[in-house]
Amino acid sequence: MDFFYPNFNNDMWRIWGLVCFQDKDYFVDLTNKRFKQEKIELFLSTKGIALYDTACAVVRTKNTASDKDLEVVEETDIDGLLRQIPDCDAIVTTGQKATDILTEHFHIAQPAVGDYTPFHYSDKDMRLYRMPSSSRAYPLSILKKAEKYKILLNIINN
Repeated sequence: MDFFYPNFNNDMWRIWGLVCFQDKDYFVDLTNKRFKQEKIELFLSTKGIALYDTACAVVRTKNTASDKDLEVVEETDIDGLLRQIPDCDAIVTTGQKATDILTEHFHIAQPAVGDYTPFHYSDKDMRLYRMPSSSRAYPLSILKKAEKYKILLNIINN
């Protein structure tokens, strides 16, 4: 995998296209049915958004991408990752498994979808946001998902 959320059926980059450019196809190469990786990378770099998994090794217990069918073999070194990005003050999850891992790691309550839980880590105040999944299997329209992500971006940028 060259970048995060490369599956053309996943709406992550369509959501960000709507949120930041009012165009769900801003990051989409419709002709070739794929996402514009260079454009995505420039966007993330400009916005100061980093992406990473909460697990470095997983086993799919069934032939699905569902969190409930994932067995985490090795969690990511979250403390080591955060040491590499000391200006980070907000973490966002889009799946239940990632939310479980982070709330257990930081010993905090799980935020509701579209909300956050504040916590203190390494001498600073941080927030863990829980956003709706960008999977089309998640029962919320892309426009409603984009509204929630826009609220998140507005809060983080202020």
